Amino acid sequence: MNYEAIEVANVAIHRRQVVSDCDQPSPSIVSKEYGQAFAAYQRETTLHPLLFNGDALAVLKSLPHDCIDFAMTSPPYWGKREYENGGIGLEANYRNFIKCLATIFLELKRVLKPTGSFWLNIGDTYNGKSLVGIPWRVAFELTDAQGWTIRNSVVWNKLKGGMDNSKDRLANIHENLFHFVKQPKRYYYNADAIRSKPREAKVVNGAVISATGVSGVRYKRQLELSTSLDENEKKAAFAALDHMLTNVAAGKVSDFRMVIRGQQRATHSDSERVSGRAKELRDKGFYFLKYHPNGSKPGDVWDIIPEDTQRRSTHFAPYPLDLCRRPLLATCPPGGIVLDPFCGTGTTLLAARNLGLRSVGIDISRHYLELSQERCDGLL
Repeated sequence: MNYEAIEVANVAIHRRQVVSDCDQPSPSIVSKEYGQAFAAYQRETTLHPLLFNGDALAVLKSLPHDCIDFAMTSPPYWGKREYENGGIGLEANYRNFIKCLATIFLELKRVLKPTGSFWLNIGDTYNGKSLVGIPWRVAFELTDAQGWTIRNSVVWNKLKGGMDNSKDRLANIHENLFHFVKQPKRYYYNADAIRSKPREAKVVNGAVISATGVSGVRYKRQLELSTSLDENEKKAAFAALDHMLTNVAAGKVSDFRMVIRGQQRATHSDSERVSGRAKELRDKGFYFLKYHPNGSKPGDVWDIIPEDTQRRSTHFAPYPLDLCRRPLLATCPPGGIVLDPFCGTGTTLLAARNLGLRSVGIDISRHYLELSQERCDGLL
């Protein structure tokens, strides 16, 4: 997936606003009266992030209900490293760590709009030679105890691991990224913003060929030889196939697959009780799988290099800009406000600003917030 191509296409409409905003003064780092500062920020148009220095739970409690459009964060991992100013991640056991995180995320749920999304990147850790399973323990706590809905579990393949000298297990090179929503329907989602550009159909020797080489010849032969379809069903199938090829030639459909009774099995399930496709196959003798004309959606395994290898002179956590772009493009509406309750050095905030979005960052370390401010005040 070409992230840069996606971003160029989707950021163009914001670029003029971003450039004109660059000369505006950046808000100072706020250490008190968070609610008042946020209310003032809501009335502004600046793309500079609003930075709150303080405990995430205390800051979130000061914000009003349903005020945030999108949240994304990578909280401190349990037992991995000692972060500046202490804070979460230093608990004596993982159960307390999960309890602390869950308390913060329940408050985050309160400030998130019903149409909003929350993306959580969290890594696992070993304890006594055993992998703890922290990402899914946190996810289950949020769904079972707080009522969140998980829409996706993304595997972030970092393509490389850290220094790993263990001789009795594999190297760890992936982390989890969960997409949570407050309600299972009617949350904001723009799938077209993250689709890859579809390959185009072409004409070869007078025959229409789909993006992946489907000409219809094989399907026509299968229909001719079918003993599972009667003559009326065959006639209808031939007509439908010709119509589909006409749509391919006209660019209305970039690609398709035809499922024919007795030739291919129904996708997902053969049960007519649970599968509409199986019912259609039973009643008509065929159906089509059409590829979206705007291209395909990304899958749930993302190959992204960590931030610490992307030409940074100062060390940042491996949480990279590229990890934020798809979630922001797909689930944050234009003009929305982005929140990162553990913003660290500001990766989420910088990604939001690059897409023309306002953002709020919270961190217990003022030094990290100063680095966030410096990154977001720099060149886009």
